[in-house]
Amino acid sequence: MLKVGITGQKGFVGTHLFNTIGLYNEEFERIEFQKNFFENNEALDAFVAQCDVIVHLAAMNRHEDPEVIYTTNVELVQKLVASLQRTGSKAHVLMSSSSQEVRDNLYGKSKKEGRELLSNWADVVGATFTGMVIPNVFGPFGQPFYNSVVATFSHQITNGETPQIQIDGDLKLIYVGELANVILQKIREKKHEPYCNVEHTAEAKVSEILRLLKSYKELYQDKGEIPELHNTFELNLFNTYRCYMDIKNYFPVKFTQHTDPRGSFVEVIRLGIGGQVSFSTTVPDITRGNHYHTRKIERFAVIKGKALIQLRKIGTDEVLDFYLDGEEPAYVDMPIWYTHNIKNIGEEVLYTNFWINEPYNPEDADTYFENV
Repeated sequence: MLKVGITGQKGFVGTHLFNTIGLYNEEFERIEFQKNFFENNEALDAFVAQCDVIVHLAAMNRHEDPEVIYTTNVELVQKLVASLQRTGSKAHVLMSSSSQEVRDNLYGKSKKEGRELLSNWADVVGATFTGMVIPNVFGPFGQPFYNSVVATFSHQITNGETPQIQIDGDLKLIYVGELANVILQKIREKKHEPYCNVEHTAEAKVSEILRLLKSYKELYQDKGEIPELHNTFELNLFNTYRCYMDIKNYFPVKFTQHTDPRGSFVEVIRLGIGGQVSFSTTVPDITRGNHYHTRKIERFAVIKGKALIQLRKIGTDEVLDFYLDGEEPAYVDMPIWYTHNIKNIGEEVLYTNFWINEPYNPEDADTYFENV
């Protein structure tokens, strides 16, 4: 079992990589990293000494003074190299550099120099080093105005603000989940690659990204309709957008009931894509679920009975409680990387409709069990 540590573990890419590695707990053991280790040689050395693999993601992306970015990023690598030398480590080190290496800016210069410092260390001690040059990364839970334009636009649109395009450039993009899988592949290969170009998986103009995100606001956030998603990039963009919504106050969403002397009629879901629709009954005091998905879109619709739907973001402690009653049918959608369940809290049988955007495949279920 490989012991893997991630500097920048609590950052955007670090969080996704840490959680993804956690899906393979028979293959990897995660070594916890804290930001303050860089200010304490003893703590940093203890971390480094435990690791078979170190993924160096810690870096500053933005600051009003570019010199601060440059100095910070180079010093972080220097501190890591010094610790590797003090401990006599020959860990496989992977570093995230940037496609901005070729640009005339101090951020790109800091990433290139950091990559070269680690490459030189590996050459001297005979260690394996993978210097990954990465395109623009987007995905859920990124920090607006810091990590990506997708994060910024999603935050603004979900909150009713108006994004502004400064330069309508053509962006080469990779989804954070795809990047995590690339890093896992590089760890498994353990190949010495001082310069490793990570290919982008999508390309789009800034204006096209903004158009898609606005359409998700209009169709999904305002109307509850699942939009038409033409490819993996659009699925990833939609899942990213959903994670910037204020789900505490958005769900549960009540259905429109059409009632006459015969009874009532409710439209459960309107789809621009396919998937699988299921129906369940649940007896009182029984809980279903306690699992999460990393790519699937899922809706729980309570039609009859009383239910408690709970969500918790992986890696956090806060539990979100949503109470639903079939007297006023309603639904809750499950964001990716949120473990979720549904419990019958009433005295009669609970009737629930479930929709998910892809049919269940036991060979690739994208279903990971963890109690809320």
